[in-house]
Amino acid sequence: MKSLKTLVCISSFALLFGAASMASAVSITPEGPFTTDPGTIVVTSPSSLGAPISCGIVFGGNVSGGVATVTSATLTGGGLCNLPKLKNIPSPGWVLTATSYNASTGTGTGTVSNVGWTVAFPASNCGAGTLNGEWDQATRTLTGKNQPLSGNCAVQSLSVRVPTLSVGP
Repeated sequence: MKSLKTLVCISSFALLFGAASMASAVSITPEGPFTTDPGTIVVTSPSSLGAPISCGIVFGGNVSGGVATVTSATLTGGGLCNLPKLKNIPSPGWVLTATSYNASTGTGTGTVSNVGWTVAFPASNCGAGTLNGEWDQATRTLTGKNQPLSGNCAVQSLSVRVPTLSVGP
């Protein structure tokens, strides 16, 4: 009898955790290609002697299975913005995964993996690493702040509007 109670208890917990996992599942939609509006990225690296460098940025990519993959990126702004070579673009891409969404506030969180860049001279080798970000459904904007990467580098801020995408359960 005791083993039957234990089995029922364990089964109940497994069912509860499974339902909680399904309820918290979020994804990026719609499936297919996307392009961001021009945004901004501010980075630091040994190439800039640790000083923040602000550049314009436009991303393009594809959404498949609720995950967005950035396969193109264009930096603008001249000067030091012309120097970086982005790692993992076009392949395997920078992968955006939604991790949470709060329907009552219209905000969510997510990660961007495979992020990195190199600069030949003065030399920097930043990342690849994973950044944490926030999503605002009302403005369709992805932002991130103060995200360190290996190589003594950091993304001080990132803000891009993706007018065609949504995040939700």
